[in-house]
Amino acid sequence: MLPYNTLIHQVPTRRKAVAITFDDGPNPVYTPEATEIFRKAQGKATFFMIGSQMERYPEVVRAVHAEGHEIGNHSFSHPSLTGLQKLEAKEELVQTEVLIEQLTGVKPKVFRPPYFDQNEMVGSVSEDMKYYMIGALNSEANDWEMPGVEHILEKTRSEVKPGSILIFHDGFDDRSQTIKAVSILVPELIADGYELITVSELISSSH
Repeated sequence: MLPYNTLIHQVPTRRKAVAITFDDGPNPVYTPEATEIFRKAQGKATFFMIGSQMERYPEVVRAVHAEGHEIGNHSFSHPSLTGLQKLEAKEELVQTEVLIEQLTGVKPKVFRPPYFDQNEMVGSVSEDMKYYMIGALNSEANDWEMPGVEHILEKTRSEVKPGSILIFHDGFDDRSQTIKAVSILVPELIADGYELITVSELISSSH
């Protein structure tokens, strides 16, 4: 069984599968564009959503859930959790968990600390709440900086292997480069025989 208190960047699995994840949504423009790519590919993704954004766009949250994607906890206000007291850090996650449950009827199982910023305290909050703490292998893609579609693809392709967790962003700013990169990557992965599954499904396939 994988631990709750350490960042998981890759899942040991025999399945030829990857988990593509999106952070910082929901966003009324880019989140639906992301789900459209997966609809065409008949794959699933995981969306790490910010509570304050969920309050603004609840209908987007419901639509993502209705299509069978996973919604993970990405805190309420996107702070560096290590700069908070344990009680404050926990409150960031509790507020968002309540929202996810209200909007989808499902308690989230996975959590990604903003900026991947975590320490022993954040790990213990994750453990208390029975969350798997999720990292990613392709953080050098830096898609949030809008470095160009080719850069995003190059830094992601090199990290694709069975059990990879890959990070992209659908929230804040202009995410058109990200959407373009993912729209190219997803058919490539399918053609290469990869399944596109949620983080929780990937974790449940671990050995």
